[in-house]
Amino acid sequence: MLHTVAIALGSNLGDRYANLTRATNLLAAAEGIFGLRCSEFIETAPLRVGSADPGGAYLNAAAVFTTTLPPLDLLQTLQTIEQAMGRDRATQPHGAARLIDLDLVLHGDTVMQSPVLTLPHPAMHERVFVLRPLATVAPEMVIPTTGRTVAAELARLTNR
Repeated sequence: MLHTVAIALGSNLGDRYANLTRATNLLAAAEGIFGLRCSEFIETAPLRVGSADPGGAYLNAAAVFTTTLPPLDLLQTLQTIEQAMGRDRATQPHGAARLIDLDLVLHGDTVMQSPVLTLPHPAMHERVFVLRPLATVAPEMVIPTTGRTVAAELARLTNR
């Protein structure tokens, strides 16, 4: 069964553009991923999460594709790509600056909560840096927990 998936990508260490480009290429080549479309890269201010230093500005993007992989298998693929690029989640404080961040934000109409993955991403509808790039490649994707499209959620946030 094919599922339409949305991934948020971000980098704020090293050559951010090269990091996002490499991650996108690795995603496109991964087994079980088809028809990857990626947004343009946008620069955003870092979001402070917890006490970790979030570092400098991020370069963010969104990728949309179809996959045969179930959510947890796709999460493993994303984390394998991050690790191949030099990210070590085990030693990196939550919210700290990062070379690459690949977040699974939507997996079709899947709604789930497990110790390692919550779908849809619980904060995606409150983050312009996720919604703005995603709206350029998949404005009509519906966020199952809100029932609104990505474009509608972005408009809601930016028209406050």
